[in-house]
Amino acid sequence: MSTPKKVKVTLIKSLIGTKPTHRACVRGLGLRWVNHCVEVLDTPANRGMLNRVSYLLKCEA
Repeated sequence: MSTPKKVKVTLIKSLIGTKPTHRACVRGLGLRWVNHCVEVLDTPANRGMLNRVSYLLKCEA
């Protein structure tokens, strides 16, 4: 079996003034503060969250 691919995600903008659903997506991805970087699995659920809050993030494959 192959290992699942990961995406490196960095929060580059503040959550102040954003919608509660967008804040929930960012927390669901495991991001806590500005410039915090995490690696998440490349799944359809995570892709949806990344697309929804793409204006707050920087993504690297």
